[in-house]
Amino acid sequence: MTQTTRPLTDLEIARSIQLQPIQSVAERLGVLDDELDPYGKHIAKIDAPAILTRLKDKPNGRYVDVTGITPTPLGEGKSLTTVGLSLALNHIGKSTIGTIRQPSLGPMFGIKGGAAGGGYSQVLPMESFNLHLTGDTHAVSLAHNLAAAVIDAHIAQGNKQDIDTVSVTWPRVVDLNDRALRNVVVALGGRAAGYPRETRFDIAVASEVMAILALARDLKDLRERLGAITIGYNRERKPVTAGDLGVAGSMAVLLKDALRPNLLQTTEHTAMLVHTGPFGNIAHGNSSVLADLAGLKLADYVVTESGFGADMGYEKFMDIKCRAAGVMPDAAVVVCTVRALKMHSGKFRIVAGRPLDPGLAQEDLHAIEQGAVNLQKHLENVRTLGVPAVVAINRFKTDAPAELELVRKIALESGAYAAEVSEVWEHGGKGGKELAEAVVSAAESSERVNGAAPHSLYPLDMPIKDKIETIARTMYGADGVEYLPEANRQIRQYTELGWDKLPICVAKTQYSLSDNAALKGRPSGFTVMIREVRAYTGAGFLTPIAGEIMTMPGLPSNAAYHSIDLDEKGEIVGLF
Repeated sequence: MTQTTRPLTDLEIARSIQLQPIQSVAERLGVLDDELDPYGKHIAKIDAPAILTRLKDKPNGRYVDVTGITPTPLGEGKSLTTVGLSLALNHIGKSTIGTIRQPSLGPMFGIKGGAAGGGYSQVLPMESFNLHLTGDTHAVSLAHNLAAAVIDAHIAQGNKQDIDTVSVTWPRVVDLNDRALRNVVVALGGRAAGYPRETRFDIAVASEVMAILALARDLKDLRERLGAITIGYNRERKPVTAGDLGVAGSMAVLLKDALRPNLLQTTEHTAMLVHTGPFGNIAHGNSSVLADLAGLKLADYVVTESGFGADMGYEKFMDIKCRAAGVMPDAAVVVCTVRALKMHSGKFRIVAGRPLDPGLAQEDLHAIEQGAVNLQKHLENVRTLGVPAVVAINRFKTDAPAELELVRKIALESGAYAAEVSEVWEHGGKGGKELAEAVVSAAESSERVNGAAPHSLYPLDMPIKDKIETIARTMYGADGVEYLPEANRQIRQYTELGWDKLPICVAKTQYSLSDNAALKGRPSGFTVMIREVRAYTGAGFLTPIAGEIMTMPGLPSNAAYHSIDLDEKGEIVGLF
């Protein structure tokens, strides 16, 4: 009787790797001892501003962003590809640093899980990466909630700023999926508890403080951005800021250590800078400016990742993050899977936590041809902004050779610079060798895409509605945009206040190019509905809320927390 060997879990693979001391990883990068602050044996913080000052005259390395098609609820391996490509570039002799977001604990205990990669392309130690790490997200929550506490204390203690309690826009946050906190009333219990008012909780990674941490260049910039946060309005409809309340300095103190990127390593000891975690669907969806800028001085290549597809995180990467950083990418990688393209054909439905349709494991070239319209649109988005695109086909064992070849053919015919099958989950850096070589060729090519260098989608002096419509029509393929009355009122107000020159950070579903999660493939004939527009004046952008997207997710019935536990030895189990 033949015994079937059970495949190792990601956690078992992670624990099989002998980690190097973090000082050794830092030394290979050229990080000095006084620029390194170890948190135990295998994690450290780096002083990115000091590194940037010391290496200010050194030319930057090449900059690569990893984006993807519209994903299934299971994800298509974009973080896996970010990690695996970093390994592969080192494998072919390019000194490379990967920069990646720290995952939120909301998805960790929900459905999506962590973001450490998988298989033999992971960020280690995996448990620390996916859980508390060095406490940066908790620092964000504390700083954010300190401001919220100060608002209510200020109102209860005389309200010298004449804050209109109905116009307070600053919520509270917690880094968990908790639907019961979407709409709440605070200060119940009589005069000693303050003045009752309606408010809400957002998930911590949607906090403006998280966005500020991701965009700040140094402590001075951080402090100024915190002071510029608009917490609400007074009775004359003038904005009231965190600076007006005198809380910005204390917020900065709580975030002082969190401003420094975290240095970790991979399964092959490649350096990874893990820093900040803004969501890709309801925030700007990119890791920190500081991590990327420091990486570009320390290595030949920096591989970063933008949240979800090229309609969302990639657009925000180009229009928000790159503007703040003052750099543009040399190439982009668009991650896709045969499984996701089949879903986009409309023949298959994928629901997280439920068994996959057996038809997804059967060769179906027709379904791929139908679903490839989604890949084509995302390639179009990348190329529209002047960036050469390499397609990474993240391979599953059930993918037929004819299916992989068809995806590659469609990608090349649709304008991809190259298209390669990626097997980094199973083989680590060796499994991404061809992908890495294609990325180097694209990044070092002197060819311009559509005759243009990499650029933003819109100028900042364009009116607010024109910027929103440009994103919707160009990135999503919408016919136009409609606005509810509250959104129209806010846009008028923001224009009067001079905030119309800020970039746009649309919050919408990640599961469709449209604002309707049910529309797969490449939808057409739709309009985007904007319910409201939030002003994040500290982070420096406006956020239109599209469709039914919520800034506080909820837990599903079959969530991951059911399987996460401690074993008899006190070891974590159930993490993937």
